[in-house]
Amino acid sequence: MPMFVLYEEDGAFKAGTILADNEATLQVENTHGKRVKLKRANVLLEFLEPAPAELLRRAEAEAEELDIEFLWEVCGDEEFAFADFAAEYQGHKPTAVESAAVLLRLHSAPIWFHRKGKGRFRKAPAEILQAALAGLEKKRQQAALIEHMRAELVEGRLPTELGALLPQALYRPDRNRNEIKALEAACVDTGLSAPRLLLKCGALSSSYDFHYNRFLFENFPEGAGFPAFAPASWPSQLPRAEVVAFSIDDASTTEIDDAFSVTPRAGGGWRIGIHIAAPALGFVRGTELDAIARRRLSTIYMPGDKLTMLPDEVVQTFTLIAGRECPAVSLYLDITPGLAIVGQESRVELVPIVANLRHHDIEPLFNDASVHGEGGPDFTWKRELTLLWDLATVLEAGRGKAGGNEDRVDFGFSVDWTQGSADGPGLVSISRRLRGSPLDKLVAELMIHANVTWGRLLDEAGVPGLYRAQGGGKVRMTTVAAPHEGLGVECYAWSSSPLRRYVDLVNQWQIVAVLQGGTPAFAPRSADLMAALRDFELTYADYAEFQRRMERYWCLRWLRQHQRGEVDATVVRENIVRLGEIPLMFRVPSMPLQLPGSQVRLVVEHTDLLDVEVDARFQRVLAEPETQDDSLAADAFGPL
Repeated sequence: MPMFVLYEEDGAFKAGTILADNEATLQVENTHGKRVKLKRANVLLEFLEPAPAELLRRAEAEAEELDIEFLWEVCGDEEFAFADFAAEYQGHKPTAVESAAVLLRLHSAPIWFHRKGKGRFRKAPAEILQAALAGLEKKRQQAALIEHMRAELVEGRLPTELGALLPQALYRPDRNRNEIKALEAACVDTGLSAPRLLLKCGALSSSYDFHYNRFLFENFPEGAGFPAFAPASWPSQLPRAEVVAFSIDDASTTEIDDAFSVTPRAGGGWRIGIHIAAPALGFVRGTELDAIARRRLSTIYMPGDKLTMLPDEVVQTFTLIAGRECPAVSLYLDITPGLAIVGQESRVELVPIVANLRHHDIEPLFNDASVHGEGGPDFTWKRELTLLWDLATVLEAGRGKAGGNEDRVDFGFSVDWTQGSADGPGLVSISRRLRGSPLDKLVAELMIHANVTWGRLLDEAGVPGLYRAQGGGKVRMTTVAAPHEGLGVECYAWSSSPLRRYVDLVNQWQIVAVLQGGTPAFAPRSADLMAALRDFELTYADYAEFQRRMERYWCLRWLRQHQRGEVDATVVRENIVRLGEIPLMFRVPSMPLQLPGSQVRLVVEHTDLLDVEVDARFQRVLAEPETQDDSLAADAFGPL
């Protein structure tokens, strides 16, 4: 009669027929017909009946009927062999099936019975067992919660538990949390990414929220609001400038940093005033407002919105708004009737602001045609603007720059948040204007001159500042005066936007100290000044990248808003094109190789507002370039 054995192999119990018994080893054929060589020490049970396959089947069935809690209760505290325990439990010599059933049941409950060797066990101590059972219950509850949240997400509903973790779930998920496990499981079930699924569930009001909230999460985890601060105030005594000053900005500007004045000089010529708002007079380094500005480092711009560097109350205190006298740092240029600068002076003073000119009002009257033609229509401020433009042209030539107008286009974004579409709140308008208009040149050249003059002032006084330098085509920031080859100047210290950039605010503190004979906020070789420089460079680049990404996002919204199924584009290089109506560049993989500058017609097949991508198909060539324009690749709107 054949003899059978029950043995353990690779953590599983198997049974087979003994073919040869060599005392220390056995030759066994298992239930699958495979022959194996076993050490006798690995044999747990020898039996004559039933057949091996039948033993396993019946033992597994009987094991399921055994109450593990009862087995634990009746078991002693000492280590034991399963066969001995089976005999004690049955009250008689157990059959092979009864012994195997006890073995399988004990083995399946490691929390209740700890293994101590092959076929040997010991009941878990009561306190360890209770802790383990509590852990099991916790895992069961967690699994139920995960399943509940997963089901809710799949049905298009946002679980309350996940709603409280929304930013982390979207932008920095902790995969050990139950909420994230449920979200990932739901993403697998629905075939959607986490942002798309949460958008579908209403966790985000629109795709715009996904991008904007990610920026806040990464840069302002504490929120976009300002902490408490002591209010800023004007100095009690400042001399009043006897000028009539006006600013020039676009319609959306609230942080009016600069203004100008034109005053006739006795004996001919004029005194030109460049007036810069002076928040540096309202608070000093180390105050709460300094900490706020140091934290943000710059105003953050995006289509339809901005996050100012300083609180609105502070901006309103120092912005150069019409109808009041405002503290300012002024640079005066004495010029002859021939526009030669014969003297200059810097002052800290109160400046009366009488007008805030806006581009959309002035440019129809003061433009290329009017300054180069027969004079154009008459309007208030025409004489002053014309004189300032003439001076700007002289200053530009003095830097060694060509006097021609730019032919590149600047795009302006405006979002009407009172309206919306299927893509969410906001309807976008994108306007075009040629770069290098007379107003642009006027403001840019006078600001460059002020920044150069005050940079030189700090350098000559031995007071450190924050300079932008360029050499070999590379722009960098430094705390010592250095040439800026691109501008054609010996030094250039950003000083003209202290309401919007921390660098300018720092330089204004230093400039005011020199002009008033005070102690500079930052001493030479200041570690804090170097730290501010490094932080500003990194942060300013991050803000610029965010602005470019949001402009790209609104370009896609514009395409969808206007239902543009077909668009015309210019080939930049290889399969990269740019649109003419809006500042958008993207790849068209289906487009055959074209000469840069070629005009092509594309079919817009899909726009993705979460990935901010365009899927377009090449249709046909509209026109090939007469000559190859190598400037196309450089005239880019940012990364694809």
